[in-house]
Amino acid sequence: MHIDGACQCRKITYEAEIDPQDVAICHCTDCQRLTGSAYRVTVSTHRNRFQVTSGTPRLYVKSADNGRRRLQFFCADCGSPVYTTGEHEDAEQIGIRLGTVNQRQELRPRSQIWCSSALPWAQSLTDLPGRAKD
Repeated sequence: MHIDGACQCRKITYEAEIDPQDVAICHCTDCQRLTGSAYRVTVSTHRNRFQVTSGTPRLYVKSADNGRRRLQFFCADCGSPVYTTGEHEDAEQIGIRLGTVNQRQELRPRSQIWCSSALPWAQSLTDLPGRAKD
């Protein structure tokens, strides 16, 4: 599936070919802090199937608990996290942040990781009252 996307201010844009089955939720505490939310949703693809089409993302390097370094790319102007990758063998995989994908309505998470760090309420959002707009 072909996707494209952008940060909030649209200075960083990209396009990619993805498998819609490769969408996952991560509940780890790093993802909670990096998003400022309860979890992060990522669309994975191979490096050669991803291309930044405009702008130059800023880089933040996060050393994970397992010692591996994760390269977090974001917009320096609006702060939107755009994608992540790793080093060495991990550099072949790109994790695109779902919120930046224009076709996000067509994508659905197929798995979850780090569920031991999940916030207890994160699995039961349908029980909350909601409004279509605010």
